[in-house]
Amino acid sequence: MSKKYTEPTFHFDFLNEKIQNILTSLKGKETLSDKEFAIKAYLYVRDTWSYNPYRFSLINEDWKVSEIITHKNGHCLDKAVILISILRAAKIPARLGLAKVRNHIAIDDIIEKFGSDVLVPHGYVEIFLNDKWVKATPAFNKELCELLNVKTLEFDGEQDSLFQEFDQTGDHVFMEYLEDYGTFNEVPLPFMHQLMTEHYPPFQKNNIQLGCVLNLKDL
Repeated sequence: MSKKYTEPTFHFDFLNEKIQNILTSLKGKETLSDKEFAIKAYLYVRDTWSYNPYRFSLINEDWKVSEIITHKNGHCLDKAVILISILRAAKIPARLGLAKVRNHIAIDDIIEKFGSDVLVPHGYVEIFLNDKWVKATPAFNKELCELLNVKTLEFDGEQDSLFQEFDQTGDHVFMEYLEDYGTFNEVPLPFMHQLMTEHYPPFQKNNIQLGCVLNLKDL
């Protein structure tokens, strides 16, 4: 396994004090296996930062975990960066995955603002555990899932955990993956901007360029 997935980078600057403090707190006095720690870190990130799909920065420096960690909520990509950083700090290989998904529940506001029910780029995490890569998605916190009547997405460290396909009743589709763009060792901001420009009419209409912080509710 390449060492690059456990080393700090420009965006995954996990040697900062806040990430190191989280690492120490999660480890505690227990002796945890990599799988046990990954599950604990996943749950911590999933439920500590509430999901906020609207704030999105197009400034490269804002995607450093040392900056993201200062916010109280975050986009799925923000939360993926935090989880990757915590895992790398624990010497567990982790990398960022990007995908295009369609959300079927609570989408009226998204369609109004984005001009589409497609969410792109959607961020997930790939973690190397027991000699294989497994996917985890810490995006939707427990309170949000309860509000949307969707089961909380769990992660067992062995099987891919990507999305809740249906709501609690099993009668309504919640989310589906449309396309996987692969994995990255850094946050590929220019590619992310390209995807949003291609899929969201307001980006094209307003000619939104790299170098700004957006509140997507204002589009």
